[in-house]
Amino acid sequence: MIAKMDKLSCLIYHKEYESFLEKLRELGVVHVEIRQGGEMDERLHALLSRYKDYQALLKEMSSTSVVNGGEEGSCSEASADSIEQTSAGHEDLLNQEQALNQRLQAVDREIAQLEIWGEFSWEKLGKIEENDWKVRFFTCQEKAFDEEWGERYYATVIAKVSGTCYFITVSPDPVEIEAEELRLPPHSLSECLANRSRLLEEIEDNKKRLAAFNVSHLPVVRDAMRDLRGKIDLLKVKLGGERMAEGAVILLNGWIPAENEEQVRSLLEANGVYYELRPAEKEDNAPIKLRNNKVTGFFEMLTRMYGLPDYGEFDPTPLLAPFYALFFGYCVGDAGYGLFLIALGFYLRSKAGKSMRGILNLLITLGAATTIVGALVGTFFGVELVKLDLPEWLKQCMITGKFGDTAFDKTMIAALIIGMVHICFAMFVKAICSTARYGFTQSLSAWGWLLFVGGSVTIGTLNYLQLLPFETAKIAFLAIAGVSAIGIYLLNNIRRNVFLNVGAGLWDTYNMATGLMGDLLSYLRLYALGLAGGMLGGVFNTLGMQLRDSMDGLLWGIPGWICFGIIFVAGHGLNIALSCLSGYVHSIRLTFVEYFKNSGYDGRGVPYTPFSAVTKEEDDK
Repeated sequence: MIAKMDKLSCLIYHKEYESFLEKLRELGVVHVEIRQGGEMDERLHALLSRYKDYQALLKEMSSTSVVNGGEEGSCSEASADSIEQTSAGHEDLLNQEQALNQRLQAVDREIAQLEIWGEFSWEKLGKIEENDWKVRFFTCQEKAFDEEWGERYYATVIAKVSGTCYFITVSPDPVEIEAEELRLPPHSLSECLANRSRLLEEIEDNKKRLAAFNVSHLPVVRDAMRDLRGKIDLLKVKLGGERMAEGAVILLNGWIPAENEEQVRSLLEANGVYYELRPAEKEDNAPIKLRNNKVTGFFEMLTRMYGLPDYGEFDPTPLLAPFYALFFGYCVGDAGYGLFLIALGFYLRSKAGKSMRGILNLLITLGAATTIVGALVGTFFGVELVKLDLPEWLKQCMITGKFGDTAFDKTMIAALIIGMVHICFAMFVKAICSTARYGFTQSLSAWGWLLFVGGSVTIGTLNYLQLLPFETAKIAFLAIAGVSAIGIYLLNNIRRNVFLNVGAGLWDTYNMATGLMGDLLSYLRLYALGLAGGMLGGVFNTLGMQLRDSMDGLLWGIPGWICFGIIFVAGHGLNIALSCLSGYVHSIRLTFVEYFKNSGYDGRGVPYTPFSAVTKEEDDK
């Protein structure tokens, strides 16, 4: 549900403005309205630019520490460093790494030049030159090599690679040939290789030092960002006030939860501030603070993903929570997988921090839903429970087999029934919310469509079950259609011309006719995904059993059971991952598209963000 909010307006003497804001931040319950101005203040722009630099530094340090295997260590030394020292130290280590990499590239180029010539000693070549003989290195096309060069200059071919000839000459005289003379590095190949090994060790050592530095100094960057966020928030609020009476007083507007009214009143009266406090109205566009119980609260993240409701709307979380859990369970559709998700959720919950508790609680809830739905559709780790030796009454509770004399699976029919119930429920919610916001007379179109769709489904179902004769069903359908048409075509807007109402009703009819069937068929994905996951799990079981049977006579069947275990764990692990991904994505789609569209939900609310000091717990979320 949406927490009740109060509108706060107060006047503060300009000399007491900053001290009052500090007290307001300590209280931490007032959502301050930031007045939109023209150009951004230079001070705020500078702080935001610095915060962006800190974000980039944090991202780079975090990625480097993970890639290079940094481990958490003592931060006592790092805690004494400032953000400037941390940034400089990180930059220095990066520069060292860059310099080492440049040296490594230079050595690699030297090695590439020397590899073709092999290992030789420049010292021995120098002794040859002391006797007025000079050794030169040349390269040319293999076809261009002249054998006379060997007679005139003692040219000796060292290697031929891809049509290129590499050779040396030994001569006391200048060598005049049509070939390219090479200038080789003044090192031997073994020296270059040894130098390369040393550089690689230095680079690896520098990476370890960089990773250790980053891990130990990440808290410094986070603390600096937290402090800077506090300064940014404070400056935004300072600039957000409206100066009045030639700047003598400042008008500050904001919102507070109704439950915190007494705290705010005490603070304002203690500081002698003139204020006005009144309950928020639907038209005020007050910020949204959601308040749900422990179970439905896990699903608030889904509502926030789509968008928070307006203050005049309702909180859809308690309504979407059971359907989302049902959709997820139907997509995964295996009781064994559900038990695994529950166990995994509890295990990770014991290891994770507070910021991850909400997601893991949601995982446990979805695992419970998957277990229940999986038991109803009769699947446990790919095994069809209906084929096991179970009590007959238990099998009768499972949704398995064909529907009547048709060729349709009961699970497929159940998916369509769930879809129709979901759509009708969304239309009912739309009619209720429209009535609450605009009044009954302005919501007759929504009630007309609900009556027509819901009534038609009800009459058709009763007739199919032979609880309502065909003639009676026909009369009831015509009566419902007639009453619905009045609201849809004539009274959809009682303040508008009747011909415009008819046109608007025809447009709604077109949209409903083209969209409703598509929306309903979208729920077949629940059946298809559950069926695919169950079949894939059965395939892994069959493969494992076949492999086990083929090794039944080898070492008392132990290798066969080992292979079965590997296929079972790997196969079902992959299937669980794929099923959970499909369940998460498609359940969100059915909620965001089919449900929110038919319920008329906008999701344009502003989140409640109280002006308060940024704590470490909030920063970690």
